[in-house]
Amino acid sequence: MRSRLSHVVRFIRAGSSAALALWLLASVTLERAWAQPPTSEPPRAVLFQGVKVFDGKSKALSGPVNVLVQGNKIARISSSPIASTGGVRVIEGKGRTLMPGLIDAHYHMMMASVPLKVALAGPEGYLTLIAAKEAKATLMRGFTSVRDMAGPVFSIKRGIDDGLIEGPRIWPSGAMISQTSGHGDYRSAEALPRTAMSSLTFAERVGGAAIADGQDEVLLRVREQLMLGASQIKLAAGGGVSSDHDPLDVSQYTEAELRSAVEAAENWGTYVAVHAYTPRAIQTSIRAGVKVIDHGQLMDDATAKLMAEKGVWLSLQPFLDDEDATPFPEGSDNREKQLEMTQGTDKAYALAKKYKLKTAWGTDSLFDPKVAARQGAQLVKMTRWYTPAEALRMATGTNAELLALSGKRSPYKGRLGVVEEGALADLLLVNGDPVANFELIANPEKNFLVIMKDGKIYKDLLGP
Repeated sequence: MRSRLSHVVRFIRAGSSAALALWLLASVTLERAWAQPPTSEPPRAVLFQGVKVFDGKSKALSGPVNVLVQGNKIARISSSPIASTGGVRVIEGKGRTLMPGLIDAHYHMMMASVPLKVALAGPEGYLTLIAAKEAKATLMRGFTSVRDMAGPVFSIKRGIDDGLIEGPRIWPSGAMISQTSGHGDYRSAEALPRTAMSSLTFAERVGGAAIADGQDEVLLRVREQLMLGASQIKLAAGGGVSSDHDPLDVSQYTEAELRSAVEAAENWGTYVAVHAYTPRAIQTSIRAGVKVIDHGQLMDDATAKLMAEKGVWLSLQPFLDDEDATPFPEGSDNREKQLEMTQGTDKAYALAKKYKLKTAWGTDSLFDPKVAARQGAQLVKMTRWYTPAEALRMATGTNAELLALSGKRSPYKGRLGVVEEGALADLLLVNGDPVANFELIANPEKNFLVIMKDGKIYKDLLGP
């Protein structure tokens, strides 16, 4: 940068074009601006007085306590009064519930609110603007963290972390890695055969998907995502609903190809998760060393038992044929696959409970802003299989354990998903008891009075 500035000085002294000199000076100024991350005031100390706590682990709320947040962490929790100085913001809880920020373990920030055709064709800038809006909406729904399971979300994440826009913490996977004719291959038949001279699709160019065949290509694409900052790796190991070229029953990638991805991820201290529904796709992935199965609606008893024996996580979504289903035309192949998949959801949850699988919760909302806006309502739907306390634990403390699988590749350091001394201060103040009245979660605009992330208040309906 100093050399650029010296060029400006020489141009001015030599009587060169004023316009050129000004352009160079402006470029130096912009470089300096972008080189310095945005500055923000440190979070103010906040004391929540007289709250009942759902701690992310227990079956019930605590008795009345006081919770002090200093900086970005919970400093003290006490049933006795905590003294407050003039620099502490005091929030009177009046028996309301203080709980951890919610965590969505399977989200797509770049694709949740746009139609499939737009997601596949762009333009990229428009997609990014919509994703920035969705990021703030996600946070305002009380979701302070998301595990993003495919999409070019790195810029959005950086913008949030730098304070340019508001949004949740993001654990990014980057591009979903897919074989030819796999769940991430949305090309038309006219694009075949693919050669070294073939153009990449829009999704590949912007980093939403990466088509890789063979161990060497899989290694390359995994390492690219790690280079970009992926906290975990996502591969498609079986057929999908929204993709056109892969029936739901097909398995994708060989065990050797999947193992290549696992080894590359493990070399970086993190893990591979796979999109998979069927027993064969899941079992092949487990033999390859995959740590997390995302979906699993069509698994059988033997597969669930194997997952339990190997300690493999199940990241399962409450997919039903209801108002939260991704819209596909009636009679289309996509719609038929969707119906087949959703019919397996009840059995999948039953198997997860039977074998006590480590089960995470997420929405996988795609291609519809109305569905994305029902993020909390999709959590409430979990009472079909679990108690409200169990569902809340899943969306807080349990999901935080899944995020921790990223190890040193986790972009945020500290404990999440719990209300404990020393944990990160991602907190919600709820107007009522969500364990007794789980429907409160479905209306965050009304019932989430305070939303805090990293010790900073983003929503405050109790402000002076």
